[in-house]
Amino acid sequence: MTTATRARLTDDDIRTYHAEGLVIPDYRLPADTLGRLREAVDKLIRDHPDVPPELLSGPHNPYGQSARLMGNADFLEFCHHQDILDMVEQLIGPDIILWGSMLFAKPPAVGKGVPWHQDGKYWPIEPLATVTVRVAIDGSDRENGCMQYIPGSHLTRKLEHHEIDPRDDMALGQRMAEIDDSKARDVVLAPGQISLHDVYTVHGSAHNRGTKRRADYAIRYMPATSLYDRSPDHPATVYANKMSPNMNYPMRPIWLVRGQDRAGNDFTVGKR
Repeated sequence: MTTATRARLTDDDIRTYHAEGLVIPDYRLPADTLGRLREAVDKLIRDHPDVPPELLSGPHNPYGQSARLMGNADFLEFCHHQDILDMVEQLIGPDIILWGSMLFAKPPAVGKGVPWHQDGKYWPIEPLATVTVRVAIDGSDRENGCMQYIPGSHLTRKLEHHEIDPRDDMALGQRMAEIDDSKARDVVLAPGQISLHDVYTVHGSAHNRGTKRRADYAIRYMPATSLYDRSPDHPATVYANKMSPNMNYPMRPIWLVRGQDRAGNDFTVGKR
């Protein structure tokens, strides 16, 4: 991958992330890297016409062990991008595991919304810890359904109550039961910009009622001091078996992308 100068979060960026639960650094992907990523996004959508483009889970996974699609090496290579890992390291430390990713490609006029939620409500990680890097492929704004978040909502370090609410026009089948969105902020990103948010940060997004596609690629990194729990009775796995039977958490492959494993994680499962 082509990189420019070494990417680093500023001290203010790090303070903002810890205080608000999300930060947008002064950084953009090099144009050639963004171009290759956009080509990979378009190909992924073409190759999976049976999967809603807002629900393309695991494109980094070339083994197809955790969702309805077969990922490819282009996305897996991108998840090792050194600029991104440098910034992630500043937030969760030097030992980093890539454990998930998802493409949210909302088509114009009909793109699904995402209800207010916390990511970690349905993830098998103990103790729960993840930073999500969101990469804007097309650019996202209020018109095409950009992500929104509630600053400071992560500070309690608690998972709030979520209600099961499957709807065809939503890309997630559960939502927070009670939410005050009066302080919500839009995450407006130009193509190639990124945001980073904490696992406890409350966020969601509106439907895309605009004329432009909104494609964001979300990459999930956890510190290697946490365990990716493959137990069949983990609550996240039980929920997935009921609500998303294609989401095979126990067999999902994970990658140590930097540093050392500190928690006894298994990096062989699901790779064939």
